[in-house]
This record gives sequence, C-alpha cells and structure tokens, in this order.
Amino acid sequence: MSSYSNQDRGECIEVSDDQATVVPVRDSKTPLGPVLMSPAEGWTTFIKALQKGQLSN
Repeated sequence: MSSYSNQDRGECIEVSDDQATVVPVRDSKTPLGPVLMSPAEGWTTFIKALQKGQLSN
C-alpha cells in the first residue's frame, strides 16, 4: 500500500499494487469503509493523464 496526504494530513488515500487486474483505492481514515476498484488498465491511463497535466481541478 502507498498513501498520499495533503500538507494538513487530512486527505489521504491508500492504493494497493499487489493485484494484477484491479487497483483498490480507499480513504486511509476509514480503512473498513468502501473501496474503489479500478481496472488496472484504467488506473494506468488515469495516472498517465495526471502526469501529463491533462486533468484539472
């Protein structure tokens, strides 16, 4: 698992990379809460778009 948090440590997600076909993502503050399951191919596309600055807030 890896995690990311903002400077206030309030917004954290955990991403698991130990499954071949899906990428589970969850809110680290609620470990028993819901999990977003992304197809691995879709997750890769999402990360590449972030890295290229193709997504904005």
